[in-house]
Amino acid sequence: MSLRRISCGMAALFAASVASPAQATEDDFNVWLGQFATINATDKAYVRIEAQERFTNDADRLGQLLLRSLVGYRIDKDVNIGAGYAYVRTDPVGPAQLNEHRFYQELNVRLLSTEGGVTLDSRTRLEQRTFEEREDTSWRLRNFVQLRVPVTQNNKIVAYTEPFLDLNETGVQRGGLSIWRSFVGLSIPLAKNIEVVPGYLNQHVFREGEDRSDHTLNINLFTTF
Repeated sequence: MSLRRISCGMAALFAASVASPAQATEDDFNVWLGQFATINATDKAYVRIEAQERFTNDADRLGQLLLRSLVGYRIDKDVNIGAGYAYVRTDPVGPAQLNEHRFYQELNVRLLSTEGGVTLDSRTRLEQRTFEEREDTSWRLRNFVQLRVPVTQNNKIVAYTEPFLDLNETGVQRGGLSIWRSFVGLSIPLAKNIEVVPGYLNQHVFREGEDRSDHTLNINLFTTF
């Protein structure tokens, strides 16, 4: 069975996941900023670095800072793999601050590419999350599926969905479906190999009792070297 077929199957599995029943949710407005850089070392090997600043609680404070890196390898034009490390500082109102050291592996597959410029991509990521304030390791699986559709000569509609599945129960995760993110925005090229993608992101956090829904202005800057 090919990697493409495996990834297609996983994308279909996540897309068919059972939706949460309608219930009261806690709502919050966020502003998330992201800076992403891909550095091509060779035709096959590349490095990706990123920083994300997430302002929460009605965008009043820096609730989370994420610094992430990855070393990747292109198997062919449609499939690449990689492994990396991320540091995440989470500082919510009330609960104690968490300092996370996250190791992860990912598989990226282009599922569709048309002559008109429409693309559909899948990223499957397995994470091992360790915390300075905890002793156990949290395992999590994420599957990101993104569609890009040209709407003008230079701009594309960008839409993605990404469920997060906790693979074990620890002091920081309860197991099962924990987060579901959905995004729609517009790609705007600024220069060669530089684009900004602003849009709306909804993050639904599944919790015991009342869930939380984050309504987020998400602005990401992408560069390639």
